[in-house]
Amino acid sequence: MALDRKEIVNVLETLVFPDGSRLTDGNRIRALTINGSDVSFVIEAPDATTAQSWSDIRAEAERKIKALSQVGKVSVVLTAHGPTAPSAASTSPPPNLKIGRHPTPQQGKTKPAGVTSILAIASGKGGVGKSTVSANLAVALARQGRRVGLLDADIYGPSQPRMMGVSKRPASPDGETIEPLHAHGVTMMSIGLMIPDGEAVVWRGPMLMGAMQQMLGQVAWGELDVLLIDMPPGTGDVQLTLCQKTELTGALVVSTPQDVALIDARRGISMFQKLGVPVLGLIENMSTFVCPHCGEESHIFGHGGVAAEAEKMGVPLLAQLPLALETRIAGDEGCPVAATDSALSAPYAQLADRLVKGGFA
Repeated sequence: MALDRKEIVNVLETLVFPDGSRLTDGNRIRALTINGSDVSFVIEAPDATTAQSWSDIRAEAERKIKALSQVGKVSVVLTAHGPTAPSAASTSPPPNLKIGRHPTPQQGKTKPAGVTSILAIASGKGGVGKSTVSANLAVALARQGRRVGLLDADIYGPSQPRMMGVSKRPASPDGETIEPLHAHGVTMMSIGLMIPDGEAVVWRGPMLMGAMQQMLGQVAWGELDVLLIDMPPGTGDVQLTLCQKTELTGALVVSTPQDVALIDARRGISMFQKLGVPVLGLIENMSTFVCPHCGEESHIFGHGGVAAEAEKMGVPLLAQLPLALETRIAGDEGCPVAATDSALSAPYAQLADRLVKGGFA
């Protein structure tokens, strides 16, 4: 008999905090996933200080779920929605979080301490859904028990705060270190959290490079299995800086099947090849559309173009993701579709599983 989601929830409901509230209250349990006999979920605390005090209940939740006869592997990730609250005795200076300085000298490529793998998610042009793919892939990886970070490197058009449902300005305990935010089991940071909503970023190349250096080096990313970087479209200064200054594990290139998008995707692939960054595969987004009224399938942007390009290049076609109204609405509402039990979350789960099994995440 297959594991029943309700049975898992019933067990978690028995766990009670000293204040009388249950572990399942207030949407504390996120990304509950059952894969055969394996169970994974995220416990999300309101802040990092609270998360530290919940370590015992996390261990108890894992123990009780493991005790169920049909359960095999259990993965429980404890994360926090916001930064650590300062103590009453703390007199930390106000955050000195000005982003956009000129870069500081750096010898060779680096990566944040505690981060195992860094994947760049790129596209040759805008409008192909790269940020949607990035947000949903990050959540899908978190649902599989991975410790995931998401850096929104699209300086001129940051969209991850909206897609991930966060708006709080990051804090700083010492005026230099930036505390990232947390949502849906993902640790995330974006330039969009540092500037007023709707304000334009008007920077030249050196300021862009300095901003990227800060977002990677000053942010307290913590221990991560994988950090996803949502790259800006094209082949400009940000891409060049990241490829030359960061130890990238590899790049995933997103494109729609149409010829116009593929022309620009080839340029992006060529850039990574020239800079020595492995292209791990291509992702075909908006691959197909199924009418919600009549059920007819349509290929609005063509069909098979990305698959043919991947074969030509000798790299994997990692996923073919559908075009769906539900995915767009979920992103606009700050809850990526991969965080739900919708059938549309399945392709992102499969993509995440492929990256995990490939050793990239």
